[in-house]
Amino acid sequence: MKIVVIGGTGLIGSKAVEMLRQHGHEAVPAAPNTGVNALTGEGLAEVLEGASAVVDVSNSPSFEDEAVLNFFTTSTGNLLEAEKKAGVGHHVALTIVNTDRRPDIGYFRAKLAQERLIEESPIPFSLIHATQFFEFGRRIADEAAAGGDAVPMPPVLFQPIAGEEVSRTVARTAAGTPLNGRIQIAGPEASRMDEFFRKALAAWGDPREVVTDPHAHYFGAEMHERDLVPDEGAATLGEVTYAAWLAANPVK
Repeated sequence: MKIVVIGGTGLIGSKAVEMLRQHGHEAVPAAPNTGVNALTGEGLAEVLEGASAVVDVSNSPSFEDEAVLNFFTTSTGNLLEAEKKAGVGHHVALTIVNTDRRPDIGYFRAKLAQERLIEESPIPFSLIHATQFFEFGRRIADEAAAGGDAVPMPPVLFQPIAGEEVSRTVARTAAGTPLNGRIQIAGPEASRMDEFFRKALAAWGDPREVVTDPHAHYFGAEMHERDLVPDEGAATLGEVTYAAWLAANPVK
């Protein structure tokens, strides 16, 4: 199969491309640095020629409410239109858990709009809802700290997953039959977000102090108990723990 991976040079996309190729597929990474830009439509017609499936793991360069909404609706609209013209039979998109639970959060609202465009399109689809990635732990802590010595974190449930396991799910889904629905994936361990980052900073050798704050913001809003985790029993769980991932991927 020819499978085009939009965002195929990034963290998740590059690993998915490699995995698909290992299984004999013609996996084509597509991104602005390869001459394909879903936001402008540049290169889409050419790269989609002969494609059986398209995977979208791209992300907005800006998380500002209006910018992120424009990115996901415009790029997804361009993709779906180009896929119809090319006869693509499967659209796979990576999104995050509980987008429909918190539409008041700008990023969640943008991803929900993306999902609805895909669901309303005539193209068969699969949506993969994932929890946060281990790889983004440092960035989450830095943004919470905002340059200070304290890292405020809410005591809500947190269940991150290794990027490699997300990529594997993406690759398997793209090579399979369209779900015309969604699946959820999460890490093997759930903990309190403040507790996770307290242990994580210690493991990183980071001297900053994690402060438990029920009103601490994440994605610009206060989080409720289960906003960042799937419902019990609703997700396929990964096998890689954060300790195992950190041993193989030391944070610099």
